[in-house]
Amino acid sequence: MKEMVNTEKVLRVPKWTLTKQKQPFSASKLFLYVAVIIVLFFIGCALFPKLIAPYSPTYMNTELILSKPSAAHLFGTDYFGRDVFSLVIYGSRDSLIICVASVLIGSIIGGIIGGFAGYMGGIVDVIFMRIIEILMTIPGILLALAIAAALGPSLLNIVLAVAASSIPAFARVMRGQMISIKKRQYIDASRSIGTPSWKIFIWHILPNSFSPLLVMGTIGLGTSILIGSGLSFLGLGIIKEIPDWGALLSQGRGYLTVGWWISTFPGLSITLFVLAINIIGDKLRDSFDPKTSSTR
Repeated sequence: MKEMVNTEKVLRVPKWTLTKQKQPFSASKLFLYVAVIIVLFFIGCALFPKLIAPYSPTYMNTELILSKPSAAHLFGTDYFGRDVFSLVIYGSRDSLIICVASVLIGSIIGGIIGGFAGYMGGIVDVIFMRIIEILMTIPGILLALAIAAALGPSLLNIVLAVAASSIPAFARVMRGQMISIKKRQYIDASRSIGTPSWKIFIWHILPNSFSPLLVMGTIGLGTSILIGSGLSFLGLGIIKEIPDWGALLSQGRGYLTVGWWISTFPGLSITLFVLAINIIGDKLRDSFDPKTSSTR
């Protein structure tokens, strides 16, 4: 009996080992939190610019033309004496409208085309995918540039141009997801009990195919704002009194030697937003597809 008691004492596991140890605060979580804060800040700038901008974007102080960054003007002033920080805040509205609206339109149209082609298969799939492959051979910025040049400079036209450049990628992703889901066992089970094809498509296939579009749409926000800013930089964007980030870059390129801050801070805003969106999109991809995160 004594030997049995001693053995139990030896094999007894200390209580502190059974408690769940706290995971350390990793650098990836810190980057994610910072990225979310940056995106929320720019969204707040777009929604409530008057609460954040210290000056009106149309106010011109002729005594402070091309003034360097200071406490009164954080990002300096431009060649009209306007506060660059206020211009960046107000310019975020059109820039974010372009990227969000173009991604929504591109994902809806591309998702419909890819989903229909993948679900129908056969000759329908071949025809649609050949058209998509032809469009994918054209670089996205070049396709958007051609459409924007043909339609003319306006907010709606630039949104349509950027959306058209993203349709092929969304269609390819949706088609692949549709083909994968269509071959699963619960779809075969639904067909075996006589469920109509349209009910299978709406109730079983569509709800399970949105996660790749969500991840791709999040990452596509960064690409869309780059293309939209590029079009505005080339003069094919919005012609307004309050310029967006791309137009601010274009307006400041002639003053780089005497007013580097006019183009630098809008460029940094685009860089920060794109970087933050890519970090969030990468985290979403790991959440929806644990295989990718486990291989890292």
